[in-house]
Amino acid sequence: MLTGGHVLPVIDGCVAEGIRVVDVRHEQAAAHAADAYARLTGKLGVAIVTAGPGVTDALTGVANAYFANTPMLLIGGRHLTKENLKGGLQEMDHPKLFSSITVWADTAYDAGRFPEYVAMASRHAFAGRGGPVFLDIPWDVSADMVEEAGITWPQHYRANRPAGVADDTLEEIAARIAASERPVVFGGTGLRWSQQQDYVCALDAFATALRTPVYLNSLARGSLPFGHAYLGNRSRSEALKDADLVISLGVDWDFRTGYGKRMNPDATVVHVDADPTKVGWNRDAVIGVAADPGTVVAQLASIAGRFGRSKDPVWTEQIFAAETAKQQIADVAAMSDESPVHPERFGRDVADFFGDAIVAADGGDIVSTTAKWLRTSRPGGLLDPGPFGCLGVGAPFALAAKAVEPDTRVGIVYGDGSFGFNGMEYDSLIRHGMPVVGVVGNDGAWNNIKAIHRMLYPDRMVGADLGIRPYDKMVEGLGGYGEFVDDPKDLIPALERAEASGLPSLVNVHIAEQLRMSSAYGM
Repeated sequence: MLTGGHVLPVIDGCVAEGIRVVDVRHEQAAAHAADAYARLTGKLGVAIVTAGPGVTDALTGVANAYFANTPMLLIGGRHLTKENLKGGLQEMDHPKLFSSITVWADTAYDAGRFPEYVAMASRHAFAGRGGPVFLDIPWDVSADMVEEAGITWPQHYRANRPAGVADDTLEEIAARIAASERPVVFGGTGLRWSQQQDYVCALDAFATALRTPVYLNSLARGSLPFGHAYLGNRSRSEALKDADLVISLGVDWDFRTGYGKRMNPDATVVHVDADPTKVGWNRDAVIGVAADPGTVVAQLASIAGRFGRSKDPVWTEQIFAAETAKQQIADVAAMSDESPVHPERFGRDVADFFGDAIVAADGGDIVSTTAKWLRTSRPGGLLDPGPFGCLGVGAPFALAAKAVEPDTRVGIVYGDGSFGFNGMEYDSLIRHGMPVVGVVGNDGAWNNIKAIHRMLYPDRMVGADLGIRPYDKMVEGLGGYGEFVDDPKDLIPALERAEASGLPSLVNVHIAEQLRMSSAYGM
């Protein structure tokens, strides 16, 4: 939250009820933190912001949550009802702003119905795949006094049993699996938001029985642990190109997945998603199922013996041979001792240091490079920007992670451009005593954009360079620990010193500029 007069009664109510209040320096960060809370816990994330600019500052964070299907509630202050249409302080009709980036938005005009409004918001937030919701409360309404005996407190106010598939559909999917020679299992964001409690165990059992490559994208990362025998990392394009069956579990066939056009055009696609509008989007689904992906995996795992294999098929061996070959190429690059630090060396060393920590990834190219090295082994273990590509999530995501799991190691991986958006939230980490280790891959440029700019307008480069700025000194100035590195042999020791400081810290690493063009724009 970020304080303001219009929400003081709400904040005071949190204190009275023993609800921990974590304050930040910018409302966008509050929304990002609520997003990360939901990603980590599977519960409703809540942010509170004041009226007018407080609400508008949070819009970007809500939009990012919308495209990640995050169930979060933004509570906004609102001008006094008696001053409506009179030009009161920060008067604004906020819900209209949120029509395209929430699944529900409204105003609470009756203090006695607050629990009902929150239950209603939660119902929408968890419907289908899920998504953010918005509720604003006029200042005079939130300050109103109501007899508690007259309030109805909803208890069982939303669906609590995930939907699976009927027996005939399950049989049809099982038959397709049994007949396939080159199956691929692909999990995406919709799988992470499964309401099936044990979907991680079910996916493990299903993948192990099928003995076929499994790939996880976006928020589904960590649904199988790092190092799992059938989890692919670098060979997805080869697997999809030759697959004859793709079991798509909550996958978005968007720019990150080549709009579904890079896979075998003759492959049978079984697409399972809690949101029916995602099924068949950009890629035809031979079997399109509107159901909870995790529940369907559990159903398939329960009959996996019928199509299980006693040994790895040649197909699986071929794909993982390609996986090994690609990993070896990356390994060679990561052995570079050049200065500035090679991006692959940066990714490998950062991953070696963080291990299975929760890592918030904030940036463009630096995220795509480092994510392939990180050892994500739990849902929510890698908190990345998501399909909206929003920069500035790093410190807010890490703050939420430390609030949820104070004893868990939490790290941040930044690009130097992304650090500039919410780097000031290091002040929040310091004030709340959250010892997070951050590391910046600093190439002094908006590299993701610069490569495209160089290709399209090579003689008119502008706005692409940032310079090697001392972001570590900024964190030091706020009371944290900072260090600058430009020699690869110093990177891990610097990270170790940062962690040993016991303070929120930032290691600012000068990395070599990459000349390749990112595929982030689907180009």
